[in-house]
Amino acid sequence: MNILIVDDETVIREGIQRTLSNRFPESSTFLAVNAEEAVAQLRKHRIDIVLTDILMPGMTGLELMNLTRTIYPHVKWVVISAYSEFSYAQEAVRLGAKDYLLKPIGKDVLAEMIEKISAEIERERELMEEAELLKLNRNYLREAVFQRWAQGLDIGRFDMKPVMDSHPHFNLIMVKMESDKVVQLEHFMIENVLGELIEKHGQGFVTIYDSKSLLGLVTLPEGGSMTSLLEELRKHLIKYLRVPFQIMHTDRIEDIDAVPGEVQRMRQASSTQVYEHYASGSDQSIEVALQYIRTHYHADLSLEKVASIVYLNPVYFSQLFKQKTGAGFKEYVIGLRLEQAKQMLLNPKLKLADVAERIGYQDMRHFSQLFRKKYGETPSEFRQRESIEK
Repeated sequence: MNILIVDDETVIREGIQRTLSNRFPESSTFLAVNAEEAVAQLRKHRIDIVLTDILMPGMTGLELMNLTRTIYPHVKWVVISAYSEFSYAQEAVRLGAKDYLLKPIGKDVLAEMIEKISAEIERERELMEEAELLKLNRNYLREAVFQRWAQGLDIGRFDMKPVMDSHPHFNLIMVKMESDKVVQLEHFMIENVLGELIEKHGQGFVTIYDSKSLLGLVTLPEGGSMTSLLEELRKHLIKYLRVPFQIMHTDRIEDIDAVPGEVQRMRQASSTQVYEHYASGSDQSIEVALQYIRTHYHADLSLEKVASIVYLNPVYFSQLFKQKTGAGFKEYVIGLRLEQAKQMLLNPKLKLADVAERIGYQDMRHFSQLFRKKYGETPSEFRQRESIEK
């Protein structure tokens, strides 16, 4: 049995591994610090159980679970949470997690849970393993052959007739990313999202075209809409991807021999097509966030709200914001507001309460405390000193 432990805290991650190694020496344990490493482990090994922390940098355990459970339906999920995150744990169970563990994690509780889930896995494996393996191999073979076919490469003696029988007509969808870094996690996200939308709107499959592109084949039912599928795809990719991307598609195809030419046409079109730049990575996301904060500093600004505007997970956004600006989100907003207050205080016609309200504070006392803490004097003292110096 293979168990994956996903937690950004070294003490917890290695503590769980020691307990499992002692109690279940026949099992193999794998470690991941974040969602990207977890995806790599899921692809590399046939993981049976995932123990994942809820709040991690970049992507939460719930988002990781949502993104992977369709492609790896056999995996049993257990979430790890602090008491303050208990509501997240309950949500994870509703999403299909087998159970949750509250920190600090008891060794006996952990062992009992693994034993229970192991027994369940063994029963399922006896019933499903052979059929699942055959289906998986057939799908992998079909997608690997179609990938070579789409690239115009030789497929040997493989007969494409079964593909045509299942898809007498179809459309192709290509998603291409632009990035200098390895986009393994983004690749996985696109594969998952596009695959789910193809099943939702019709039938088909997704295959990897190259390191930056994926190709989907979809047969729509009569009356089916490519427009709505593409709109949903764009909406999801804007939400999840952190790199620029393009979406291209073909009209209806009825001759499978036309596939290589249509794929080349899309590849050529990509050189002149504009990328979706509002998902163009961390630097632009933070710049957009800063512009929004500067414009709305007087409004009710929360980290969650600003993170949602730039389509980033709040925890990841918080870390990225501090990395790019050198200040925490709350610290930055307070600093910006107080700098604006200093300018307003130079106007003797404005009451202190008006100044406080204009920068987003209804409580005059709270405003004065923040001002004094930052500048070593109250707003009144600052105003009086400035008027004397003039």
